[in-house]
Amino acid sequence: MTATAVQTHNPLEPMIDQPKPKISKVKRRKPKKLVKGEKMRGFDKVARIPIKVIPTEETIKKPDWIRVKISSPAEVERIKTTLRSQKLHTVCEEAACPNLPQCFGGGTATFMIMGDICTRRCPFCDVAHGLPNALDKEEPRHTAETIQNLKLKYAVITSVDRDDLRDGGAGHFAEVIRESKALSPNCLVEVLVPDFRGRVDKALDILVETPPDVFNHNIETVPRLYRAMRPESDYQGSLDLLKTYKSRCPDIPTKCGFMVGLGETEEEVYALLDDLRAHDVDLITIGQYLQPSKNHAPVDRYVHPDEFQRYMDYGKKIGFFSIWAGPMVRSSYFADRQYYGEDCPAPIRSKRALEKEGKVGC
Repeated sequence: MTATAVQTHNPLEPMIDQPKPKISKVKRRKPKKLVKGEKMRGFDKVARIPIKVIPTEETIKKPDWIRVKISSPAEVERIKTTLRSQKLHTVCEEAACPNLPQCFGGGTATFMIMGDICTRRCPFCDVAHGLPNALDKEEPRHTAETIQNLKLKYAVITSVDRDDLRDGGAGHFAEVIRESKALSPNCLVEVLVPDFRGRVDKALDILVETPPDVFNHNIETVPRLYRAMRPESDYQGSLDLLKTYKSRCPDIPTKCGFMVGLGETEEEVYALLDDLRAHDVDLITIGQYLQPSKNHAPVDRYVHPDEFQRYMDYGKKIGFFSIWAGPMVRSSYFADRQYYGEDCPAPIRSKRALEKEGKVGC
């Protein structure tokens, strides 16, 4: 079901003139062969996707609003040490999230289960691709112990895609939920799940029986860009996954995130929001795509904070419980605060830039 997009901005409004990235014309080598347990990144990861990624030679200069707060280095190191002692991974580290210093410095992290090798090759993502190792049967217990040791009140659990598993990894998610609730009964658990391609019914049966406190799945981008950005996924399949889970667990909030700056239009974003509302999603996150390396998909443009504000205004208008949109917003960005209904933090801007735009503040 695709709803008609509602235009809420002036199409004649001038866009910020941003140069396009320069593309390299260097001759490429052949990609490496897949070896079980070996990580493939950059060129080796994306070489075989349908729409090839040509390495960028010169990237677009980042605007002033692409900024993060640097928090306690000691707290960052403490969390890293705790994670390594339990042989755990975080999406914060594996996906090179720019918010890592702020989140780790504030004592929070998003756990990435089922290893650190993904069976998909999305060209926007920095998580390694390859043939993953067998599941670590101790990982659910180790994750639960870490949540307990860090005294977390809200934990986000995500994973790599595991197309090699018969349930897509849903059983492992359920084990992590059970173990975490046993050791930290007052901790809320949000799961950010893959699309369970070809295994949706089995996966949802498992996660309906062992429900999280929030069911999150990222749709990532608008449907027109799926072949280039999510070549092994299906837009309608992601919508149906969210709607089906909500119909079976109506009391569990559903959540979805996506990126902008990949080449979508503003009208396409409104249409995507309409689709998500029509599929009963409660919480939305929208953030700026940042290119992990020159071998990844290039940034098409840096979206201005005013445009993010228009998305939030529109999302509130059509009835989402909460919509957070901003340059540095990510799916698990201050997830506890969004869950409790707090407003999205404003982007950090320089005083000089705001004065240049005729705005008050800093």
